[in-house]
Amino acid sequence: MLTSKEAMKALAREAAMLPQEEMLEVSRKKSSLYIGIPRETTFQEHRVALVPEAVGLLVSNGCRVVVETNAGRASRFEDRDYSEAGAEIAHDRAEVFKADIILKVAPPTDEEIGMMQHRQTLFSALQLSVQPQDTLKKLMSKRVSAIAWDFIKDETGIYPIVRAMGEIAGTTSMLIAAEYLSNINDGTGTMLGGISGVAPSEVVILGAGTAGEFAARAALGLGASVKVFDPAIFRLRRLQNDLGTRLFTSVLQPRELEKAIIQADVVIGALRGRDGRTPCVVTEDMVRKMKNGSVIIDISIDQGGCFETSSVTTHTNPVFKTHGVVHYCVPNIASRVSRTASKALSNIFAPLLLTIAEEGGVANLIKQEEGFRHGVYIYNGTLTNEILGQAFNLPYKDIDLLFAAM
Repeated sequence: MLTSKEAMKALAREAAMLPQEEMLEVSRKKSSLYIGIPRETTFQEHRVALVPEAVGLLVSNGCRVVVETNAGRASRFEDRDYSEAGAEIAHDRAEVFKADIILKVAPPTDEEIGMMQHRQTLFSALQLSVQPQDTLKKLMSKRVSAIAWDFIKDETGIYPIVRAMGEIAGTTSMLIAAEYLSNINDGTGTMLGGISGVAPSEVVILGAGTAGEFAARAALGLGASVKVFDPAIFRLRRLQNDLGTRLFTSVLQPRELEKAIIQADVVIGALRGRDGRTPCVVTEDMVRKMKNGSVIIDISIDQGGCFETSSVTTHTNPVFKTHGVVHYCVPNIASRVSRTASKALSNIFAPLLLTIAEEGGVANLIKQEEGFRHGVYIYNGTLTNEILGQAFNLPYKDIDLLFAAM
């Protein structure tokens, strides 16, 4: 049985899809996009939103792309690579922010918002847990349309960019664990995996989502013994089916979890909380009982972490030891392999931008595609995200109702 609010939203979606009374054109007019890619200035953010190959594709389809000088250098893409692909290189940062569409990886800084024009479209991460209220108010005052790439859904209901970054974080976490088990990093001298006659290393993974799945794939590929814990049995079943192999899985039973962690060489934290805060499922007492020199990789640290002993670290100083256990708690693991991550972002952004051009602009795609509309949190200065509205006590409007009224 639908609530009155859900019924209103359903009616609004239907109304938004109905033909409008006044139609100026029979066919949809393709638009030429003007895209700006600024250099990321957020601490240790090395990714870039579009790689040169993606820029070349957009330019060949009639788009104008302006890239700030050195925007891709941290991912080993030079200005020459972008200019040869057809981009304009801007040495004045303010020039990039004159574009109609600003494409970023990290949320905008106050300085960047100050350079933005009225009625622009911004693509960037939202990062609910660190989103300041002032940022939202400043974006709203500029009357921009802001779209969170971490909230955009595809045709199957999946968050494609979140999944791509999860795949990278999960796989990379096992490579990091291998480094800190080795002698090079003053580890125990253990090879992650196993060989004939030597028992395999024990890996415990908390979370059976995308990051957990790809951590398990990497660990199994190296020959490790893997145990996966998750609160939901359906995710564990899905993991078993996707991996095509039988492995130890369990719901989060504290005693079973403690027993597994005590024996583990590596523990990966890849849980996600529905309310934006990761549940803390590993107590300090459990960590104290772990083997000396074992490794914790807390992928969930950007949402608070799932280990009581976790504390945010950086790529410059990535680890610390507590009770003899190595803790790696860098929030942005994908930035460690920024070239791969940037290509993954481009694989999603470039086709999306081409679709926007085909549909005649951002507003048309917002109206036509529910999954894309799901990523919009500010539309022409109006806050449309209920979670942000309630969190910061700001007025907001349901975007389906907003479009139905147009």
